[in-house]
Amino acid sequence: MIIGYARVSSTGQDHSSQTERLQAAGAEKVFQEKQSGLDRERPELARALEFAREGDVLIITKLDRLARSAAHLHEIVETLDKKGVGFKVLDDATLDTTTRTGKLVFGILASIAEFETALRKERQMEGIARAKAEGRTGGRPKTVDEDRIRAMKEEGLTVPQIVKETGISRAAVYRALGS
Repeated sequence: MIIGYARVSSTGQDHSSQTERLQAAGAEKVFQEKQSGLDRERPELARALEFAREGDVLIITKLDRLARSAAHLHEIVETLDKKGVGFKVLDDATLDTTTRTGKLVFGILASIAEFETALRKERQMEGIARAKAEGRTGGRPKTVDEDRIRAMKEEGLTVPQIVKETGISRAAVYRALGS
């Protein structure tokens, strides 16, 4: 069975042209949703992946209708592959895991995605090391002047008075006094 997946990003858009193209390409069942590609939770995509059985083929019109990144695409296609389900992109004939060439192209794409992930992680680790060397430990900068709060407490102010004067929460005052 050929299964189609159509997605548009916002409620103002219409996926009828995608649906028509998918049906023209032989899709017997089309899952469609209006959801941002950045959303991790896409219920219709999940239903399409669950619905697919061994020997089926999932088709989409464009690659950006399915995945947010090469790594995300690889994750989805790996899920399909484990189930024995093929994958095709109508606008990119080279992305067709039902052919040897398509599998090769997808393997190259997956390798590039893995390489990009490794580079991103390496740059992140370099940034963390540089920040540590500069004495920055990460996290949000403190907005509470703990020395001032302790000084106010030593002057005899109560916690409710400190809260009122500084405008910070009671919990933040107690944290400052405890540290």
